[in-house]
Amino acid sequence: MAGAGAMPPALTGRQAEQAVLSRCLLDLRGNRAPPHDVVLVGPRGNGKTALLRWFEDACAQGEPAVDVASLTPSDLPEPAAPEWASPNARARLAQALTSRCRRRPLAVLLDEAQTLDAQVGVALLNASQQARAQAPFLLVLAGTPGLPAHLDRMDASFWSRLGEGELGIGRLGEEAAKLALAEPLDAHGVDIDADALAYVAGQSQCYPYFVQLWGDALWQHRLAVDAATIVIDHARAVLPSVETRMANYCQRRFAELESEELVPAAVAVARLFADGDAATASDQEVDAALAAAGVDAGERYARREALGRLGYVWRPPNQRAPFRWHAGIPSLMDHVLRQAAA
Repeated sequence: MAGAGAMPPALTGRQAEQAVLSRCLLDLRGNRAPPHDVVLVGPRGNGKTALLRWFEDACAQGEPAVDVASLTPSDLPEPAAPEWASPNARARLAQALTSRCRRRPLAVLLDEAQTLDAQVGVALLNASQQARAQAPFLLVLAGTPGLPAHLDRMDASFWSRLGEGELGIGRLGEEAAKLALAEPLDAHGVDIDADALAYVAGQSQCYPYFVQLWGDALWQHRLAVDAATIVIDHARAVLPSVETRMANYCQRRFAELESEELVPAAVAVARLFADGDAATASDQEVDAALAAAGVDAGERYARREALGRLGYVWRPPNQRAPFRWHAGIPSLMDHVLRQAAA
């Protein structure tokens, strides 16, 4: 079933990201520290948590097994706790972590890291750097597009020198989306014809959460009609129910924009992406759209970055200059335009 952080039936289209994590795991199995920590960044619903689950399973399989601590910021001690409070306490934390990892390799996976308290983050990042210098340890952080700026505000600038360890997790490619739909059906002896597959992949916009919604709906429909092959008529039959679920999801994102008084800015920016999935925009183009919407010059940077923090638009890492903004979910922009007009 599609859900928050649920492992999809088929994890497709993430071979490059899995390869980076697998190389880190190989180091840990060899009792070596990987050369860098790993940061997974992308808008919600693109499968960052699923990648963490995949890596956790990979650590447990094979020999020697690698210990894993899978956490969110709410699982950590409060910011006022002794281990975060002073340089000496932080040094003891790093020493304790190093001693622990010398006995057995350890990977700490921290999801929703954009909510990490800054003081806790400083201690954690510094402890990771010191432990990796002496013992087999890996820290993997996953968060929304606001995570890099959040880490920048911490006194641990070395986090940004990750090289291949900073991974952007965005929408799937078309073929990966098709595989994500077809492979679980095939595992149960059910086919889906090419027309239906292309139709559903297009309707999902290759956004992993929407792909899961479509997969759930098609499977339930297949059970109801006892079809051996899913054809386009079956896909069209479930379209209304899937569209309702997608619209509900987009409306929650719209409410976030409303709560931060970002709807006019979101409307202005949406028009930059009207040419389709491949559309991108520069900082200057986004600022010009905001200016045309009446946003004062002194507010444009803040509005642009706020839209990025929410994943309405985002700049995937490891682009070649100049960096471009991409739509987080194109159908969300369509939804914003309709809601604002209404």
